[in-house]
Amino acid sequence: MSAHFHEFVSLALIHLLAVIAPGPDFAVTVRQSVRHGRWAGVQVAIGIGAGISVHVLYTLLGVGTLLHANALLMTVTRILGATYLLYLVYSFLRSAGRSSSTGKPDDAGNPAALGWRRSFLLGFITNATNPKATLFFLAIFTTVVSAGTPLKVQVLYGVWMCLVNAGWFVLVSVLFTQQAVRDRFLRMGGWLEGAMAMVFLVFAGRLLWEVASSLPLFLDQ
Repeated sequence: MSAHFHEFVSLALIHLLAVIAPGPDFAVTVRQSVRHGRWAGVQVAIGIGAGISVHVLYTLLGVGTLLHANALLMTVTRILGATYLLYLVYSFLRSAGRSSSTGKPDDAGNPAALGWRRSFLLGFITNATNPKATLFFLAIFTTVVSAGTPLKVQVLYGVWMCLVNAGWFVLVSVLFTQQAVRDRFLRMGGWLEGAMAMVFLVFAGRLLWEVASSLPLFLDQ
């Protein structure tokens, strides 16, 4: 492993910068932590970490290269990702309508009421269906990781990235469930839900714009 230390450090730094950049994972973690408590936020974080394993697995199997090389498959992936984000927009806006009059969390402050499976799956699906993550892992494993790096070492890289993702969003959950921070967001009532919905709407719009931009390529074929 020492022979690949510099490669690992480069990969770890690039991945850390990508993780801390705000995106759908961050928005979901913040929303669930504020609305449903720290336990729900931690379960979302664990789900996000598990979702990374999907990208690592298909990248190691070469599926990521296939997606990148096949415009149709990548377009389908983007459409699926955008569809899921639009579903989250609808879900958050519906929740905003219910909570706007009271400013209280949907579960009346009981973090366990949401259920760990639902929180875990929310984090897992949000990350696993993100086509941006597909492109990121394809890029990082083809440019930073040498083709001669043993598979078992690449698997360790993947495990590290899963743990870093989960750990970072656990920290995010802890921060946003500090009583003063959570109370401040809860006083915003439905505004929090609406703001998060707009974040997802922007990401979904970007994906659909990329799909629309790729249409001329299909028409020329």
